[in-house]
Amino acid sequence: MARFKEKIKAIELRKKGSSIGEIARKIDVSKSVVSLWCRNIALTKKQIDNLHHKMMSGSYKGRMIYLEKVRRERKEESLKLFNEGLNEIGKMSKRDIFISGVALYWAEGTKALSNEQTAFSNSSPKMIIFILEWFKEICGVSKDRFVIQIRINKIHKNRVKEVEQYWSQLTKLPMIQFTKTILINTVAKKVYTSNDYYGTVRITVRKGTQLRRKIIGWIEGLSNI
Repeated sequence: MARFKEKIKAIELRKKGSSIGEIARKIDVSKSVVSLWCRNIALTKKQIDNLHHKMMSGSYKGRMIYLEKVRRERKEESLKLFNEGLNEIGKMSKRDIFISGVALYWAEGTKALSNEQTAFSNSSPKMIIFILEWFKEICGVSKDRFVIQIRINKIHKNRVKEVEQYWSQLTKLPMIQFTKTILINTVAKKVYTSNDYYGTVRITVRKGTQLRRKIIGWIEGLSNI
């Protein structure tokens, strides 16, 4: 079972300059786990110096400087590869967008023979925006045909209104097109803070049976390549 509170606490303590060992003792987690959780957190020179003074070993400061160097190099490499990927995509044609939407629906849309709905579910805000635009621009779906349903973990039930407002603003759809938010009772595999968890959104297209049948044909064509 994921230790949500412990990870969030570990990150907070690390940002304040606590050592890996101190954090491990305070939240009763192994050093290796704390190190993994906090590996992308940069420490200031002052924090490194403070940690050094706490340690008996004179090699600790050198180790911290080395780890900061590794973290910085990893960050620089990630940025370099990110920019390379961004440039390789370039400007997308309408057909590029069409094929991308078909592939996304293939992965996350309803396809079961027993379900005639045209519906798509995901938690990524960017993916939700993309598929909404795909439905509108490629499939000719008008905004008033969308029905939005939100699912969030019940541990965030006090944030229902906040989450609903977030998705309404993001999708530019009024709350009248939202159904009642569903609270789910599952153990999440990913750790979220209150600031980055907005559940999963299901987009359903009203009167979308014919559209779904055509999308299934597009998927079949894509799968035959």
